[in-house]
Amino acid sequence: MPGQAEKLARFASLHNGARPLVLVNIWDAGSARAVAAAGARALATGSASVGGALGYADGEAVPFDLVLDHAARIVAAVELPVSLDFEAGYAATTDGLAENIRQVVGTGAAGINLEDGYPAGEGEGVRPPGEAAARIGAARAAADSLLPGFWINARTDICLRERPEDHPARINDVIARGAAYAAAGASSFFVPGLRDIRLIAEICAACPLPVNVMAGPEAGGFGALAEAGVRRISYGPFPWRAAMATLTSFAHRAAEAD
Repeated sequence: MPGQAEKLARFASLHNGARPLVLVNIWDAGSARAVAAAGARALATGSASVGGALGYADGEAVPFDLVLDHAARIVAAVELPVSLDFEAGYAATTDGLAENIRQVVGTGAAGINLEDGYPAGEGEGVRPPGEAAARIGAARAAADSLLPGFWINARTDICLRERPEDHPARINDVIARGAAYAAAGASSFFVPGLRDIRLIAEICAACPLPVNVMAGPEAGGFGALAEAGVRRISYGPFPWRAAMATLTSFAHRAAEAD
């Protein structure tokens, strides 16, 4: 089985290939193996999907020890690089975040998502740019002490928390965060919630990092996203929701048969 450094090198290269890296977000070892067997080039968890599979809500509700154990089980189940949706880092301070990142590297993961939104109960909206960048810097230093180049997909929640009609007015803020997060040591820049292809292209042209967007439930338009400059596409919670909808349909049919 390839080692962690080899997986990381492969994962990094997939952000600069001839076509975008498309990630079907998984939630446990079984879904990881299913997606890997279908020909995936890499894997990534989704926090809402993992939380649901483990019986918890999204938003850092899963106990941290269980987050680590679950990630390690997924990594051990496949030979592909695995990125962990690490939400806001499970720590209010940069020192706490740094310690958590070191433990995540220890699971064998090749990278993480790290978002700039506050977790439930800690704040509202997104962190100030300087605070968010400082957290990315702390994560970078901690990760590089164990695995240089560990992939940090810095996520901004600006568009996710705003109405689509308000996105054009926030694009300059998004672009500024992309630059700040790059300077702090991020590896790529994730802008979930943004669907306007013109705005996506504007961000891709301005951002010094590979840009990641989220596909809708229909998961179409990959060619247009590639032409706009997108380097990574995530399915987010939609595979989990589809799987649960299928399971529910089986349950309904079973109940009707009784």
